[in-house]
Amino acid sequence: MISLISLWAPVLLSAVVVFIISSLIHTVLQYHNTDMHKLPGEEKVADALRGLDAPDGVYVLPHAGSMAEMRSPEFKEKFEKGPLAIITLAKRGGSMSMTPHMLKWFAYCLVVSVFAAYIASRAVAPGAPYLTVFRFAGATAFFCYGVGSWQESIWMRRPWSTTVKNTIDALVYGLFTAGVFGWLWPQG
Repeated sequence: MISLISLWAPVLLSAVVVFIISSLIHTVLQYHNTDMHKLPGEEKVADALRGLDAPDGVYVLPHAGSMAEMRSPEFKEKFEKGPLAIITLAKRGGSMSMTPHMLKWFAYCLVVSVFAAYIASRAVAPGAPYLTVFRFAGATAFFCYGVGSWQESIWMRRPWSTTVKNTIDALVYGLFTAGVFGWLWPQG
Protein backbone atom coordinates (compact mmCIF):
# COMPACT_ATOMS: atom_id res chain seq x y z
CA MET A 1 0.00 0.00 0.00
CA ILE A 2 1.22 3.48 -0.86
CA SER A 3 0.81 6.44 1.49
CA LEU A 4 -1.18 9.40 0.21
CA ILE A 5 1.66 11.73 1.21
CA SER A 6 3.98 9.97 -1.25
CA LEU A 7 1.51 10.82 -4.03
CA TRP A 8 1.65 14.60 -3.52
CA ALA A 9 3.34 15.15 -6.91
CA PRO A 10 0.72 13.39 -9.08
CA VAL A 11 -2.08 14.91 -6.97
CA LEU A 12 -0.79 18.44 -7.44
CA LEU A 13 0.29 18.06 -11.07
CA SER A 14 -2.94 16.36 -12.17
CA ALA A 15 -4.98 19.16 -10.55
CA VAL A 16 -2.87 21.75 -12.40
CA VAL A 17 -3.19 19.87 -15.70
CA VAL A 18 -6.98 19.53 -15.36
CA PHE A 19 -7.24 23.22 -14.42
CA ILE A 20 -5.32 24.18 -17.59
CA ILE A 21 -7.23 21.75 -19.83
CA SER A 22 -10.58 23.00 -18.51
CA SER A 23 -9.50 26.59 -19.14
CA LEU A 24 -8.62 25.69 -22.73
CA ILE A 25 -11.95 23.90 -23.21
CA HIS A 26 -13.85 26.98 -22.06
CA THR A 27 -11.72 29.68 -23.71
CA VAL A 28 -10.50 28.06 -26.92
CA LEU A 29 -13.00 25.33 -27.85
CA GLN A 30 -15.96 27.24 -26.34
CA TYR A 31 -18.50 24.48 -26.99
CA HIS A 32 -20.09 25.26 -23.61
CA ASN A 33 -21.17 28.71 -24.86
CA THR A 34 -24.53 27.24 -25.85
CA ASP A 35 -25.25 25.65 -22.46
CA MET A 36 -27.31 28.63 -21.27
CA HIS A 37 -29.67 30.87 -23.18
CA LYS A 38 -30.88 34.44 -22.87
CA LEU A 39 -34.37 34.66 -21.42
CA PRO A 40 -36.76 36.74 -23.52
CA GLY A 41 -37.75 39.81 -21.52
CA GLU A 42 -34.63 39.49 -19.39
CA GLU A 43 -34.93 42.99 -17.93
CA LYS A 44 -38.60 42.50 -16.97
CA VAL A 45 -37.79 39.23 -15.23
CA ALA A 46 -34.77 40.77 -13.46
CA ASP A 47 -36.89 43.73 -12.32
CA ALA A 48 -39.61 41.38 -11.05
CA LEU A 49 -37.09 39.26 -9.13
CA ARG A 50 -35.43 42.36 -7.64
CA GLY A 51 -38.84 43.54 -6.49
CA LEU A 52 -39.47 40.31 -4.57
CA ASP A 53 -36.45 40.84 -2.31
CA ALA A 54 -36.06 37.06 -2.01
CA PRO A 55 -32.90 35.81 -0.28
CA ASP A 56 -30.20 34.02 -2.25
CA GLY A 57 -31.12 30.41 -2.90
CA VAL A 58 -32.58 27.87 -5.29
CA TYR A 59 -36.27 28.22 -6.11
CA VAL A 60 -38.72 26.09 -8.04
CA LEU A 61 -41.86 27.30 -9.76
CA PRO A 62 -44.47 26.07 -9.06
CA HIS A 63 -43.50 24.97 -5.56
CA ALA A 64 -45.26 22.34 -3.46
CA GLY A 65 -44.37 22.11 0.20
CA SER A 66 -45.34 18.46 0.49
CA MET A 67 -46.33 15.37 -1.47
CA ALA A 68 -49.93 15.96 -0.41
CA GLU A 69 -49.84 19.45 -1.91
CA MET A 70 -48.37 18.04 -5.13
CA ARG A 71 -51.44 15.82 -5.46
CA SER A 72 -53.87 18.70 -5.00
CA PRO A 73 -55.92 19.80 -8.01
CA GLU A 74 -54.68 23.39 -7.56
CA PHE A 75 -51.02 22.36 -7.80
CA LYS A 76 -51.66 20.01 -10.72
CA GLU A 77 -53.33 22.90 -12.56
CA LYS A 78 -50.36 25.22 -11.88
CA PHE A 79 -47.97 22.52 -13.03
CA GLU A 80 -49.85 21.77 -16.24
CA LYS A 81 -50.37 25.47 -16.98
CA GLY A 82 -46.64 26.22 -16.55
CA PRO A 83 -44.14 27.62 -16.72
CA LEU A 84 -41.86 25.30 -14.80
CA ALA A 85 -38.70 26.99 -13.54
CA ILE A 86 -35.72 26.17 -11.37
CA ILE A 87 -33.95 29.40 -10.48
CA THR A 88 -30.67 29.93 -8.67
CA LEU A 89 -30.95 33.44 -7.31
CA ALA A 90 -28.17 35.72 -6.15
CA LYS A 91 -29.67 39.11 -5.30
CA ARG A 92 -26.54 41.05 -6.05
CA GLY A 93 -24.41 40.34 -9.08
CA GLY A 94 -21.25 41.04 -7.12
CA SER A 95 -17.92 41.24 -8.85
CA MET A 96 -17.44 39.91 -12.36
CA SER A 97 -14.06 38.56 -11.27
CA MET A 98 -13.62 34.88 -12.02
CA THR A 99 -10.88 34.55 -9.38
CA PRO A 100 -13.05 33.17 -6.54
CA HIS A 101 -14.65 30.63 -8.90
CA MET A 102 -11.28 29.61 -10.34
CA LEU A 103 -9.85 29.12 -6.85
CA LYS A 104 -12.82 26.93 -5.89
CA TRP A 105 -12.44 24.97 -9.16
CA PHE A 106 -8.74 24.39 -8.47
CA ALA A 107 -9.53 23.26 -4.91
CA TYR A 108 -12.12 20.87 -6.38
CA CYS A 109 -9.51 19.53 -8.84
CA LEU A 110 -7.20 18.89 -5.88
CA VAL A 111 -9.96 17.03 -4.02
CA VAL A 112 -10.69 14.86 -7.06
CA SER A 113 -6.97 14.10 -7.41
CA VAL A 114 -6.81 13.13 -3.73
CA PHE A 115 -9.71 10.71 -4.28
CA ALA A 116 -7.93 9.28 -7.33
CA ALA A 117 -4.76 8.94 -5.26
CA TYR A 118 -6.62 7.23 -2.43
CA ILE A 119 -8.36 4.65 -4.62
CA ALA A 120 -5.25 3.93 -6.67
CA SER A 121 -3.02 3.72 -3.59
CA ARG A 122 -5.30 1.09 -2.06
CA ALA A 123 -5.65 -0.95 -5.26
CA VAL A 124 -2.24 -0.66 -6.92
CA ALA A 125 1.20 -1.58 -5.57
CA PRO A 126 4.38 0.44 -6.02
CA GLY A 127 6.04 -0.34 -9.33
CA ALA A 128 2.76 -1.39 -10.95
CA PRO A 129 2.51 -1.09 -14.74
CA TYR A 130 1.47 2.30 -16.14
CA LEU A 131 -1.88 1.03 -17.48
CA THR A 132 -2.87 -0.50 -14.14
CA VAL A 133 -2.36 2.83 -12.38
CA PHE A 134 -4.01 4.61 -15.33
CA ARG A 135 -7.19 2.51 -14.99
CA PHE A 136 -7.75 3.10 -11.28
CA ALA A 137 -6.81 6.79 -11.17
CA GLY A 138 -8.62 7.56 -14.43
CA ALA A 139 -11.86 5.79 -13.57
CA THR A 140 -11.98 7.49 -10.16
CA ALA A 141 -11.32 10.94 -11.64
CA PHE A 142 -13.89 10.40 -14.40
CA PHE A 143 -16.58 9.39 -11.91
CA CYS A 144 -15.78 12.35 -9.66
CA TYR A 145 -15.79 14.91 -12.47
CA GLY A 146 -18.65 13.55 -14.50
CA VAL A 147 -21.19 11.13 -13.19
CA GLY A 148 -22.63 13.36 -10.46
CA SER A 149 -23.78 15.91 -13.02
CA TRP A 150 -26.12 13.37 -14.63
CA GLN A 151 -28.56 14.00 -11.77
CA GLU A 152 -29.02 17.56 -13.01
CA SER A 153 -30.57 16.25 -16.24
CA ILE A 154 -32.58 13.57 -14.47
CA TRP A 155 -34.09 15.79 -11.77
CA MET A 156 -33.46 19.44 -12.62
CA ARG A 157 -34.27 19.35 -16.34
CA ARG A 158 -30.81 20.46 -17.44
CA PRO A 159 -30.58 19.72 -21.17
CA TRP A 160 -28.97 16.35 -21.83
CA SER A 161 -26.76 18.04 -24.43
CA THR A 162 -25.09 19.99 -21.61
CA THR A 163 -24.68 16.85 -19.53
CA VAL A 164 -23.13 15.02 -22.49
CA LYS A 165 -20.64 17.87 -22.96
CA ASN A 166 -19.84 17.84 -19.23
CA THR A 167 -19.34 14.07 -19.39
CA ILE A 168 -16.95 14.44 -22.33
CA ASP A 169 -15.04 17.05 -20.31
CA ALA A 170 -14.95 14.60 -17.39
CA LEU A 171 -13.55 11.89 -19.65
CA VAL A 172 -10.78 14.24 -20.82
CA TYR A 173 -10.01 15.27 -17.22
CA GLY A 174 -10.00 11.62 -16.17
CA LEU A 175 -7.62 10.64 -18.97
CA PHE A 176 -5.17 13.42 -18.12
CA THR A 177 -5.37 12.63 -14.41
CA ALA A 178 -4.73 8.97 -15.22
CA GLY A 179 -1.77 9.87 -17.40
CA VAL A 180 -0.14 11.95 -14.68
CA PHE A 181 -0.64 9.24 -12.06
CA GLY A 182 0.67 6.53 -14.39
CA TRP A 183 3.72 8.64 -15.20
CA LEU A 184 4.56 9.63 -11.59
CA TRP A 185 3.56 6.42 -9.81
CA PRO A 186 6.13 5.33 -7.21
CA GLN A 187 8.38 2.56 -8.48
CA GLY A 188 9.50 0.96 -5.31
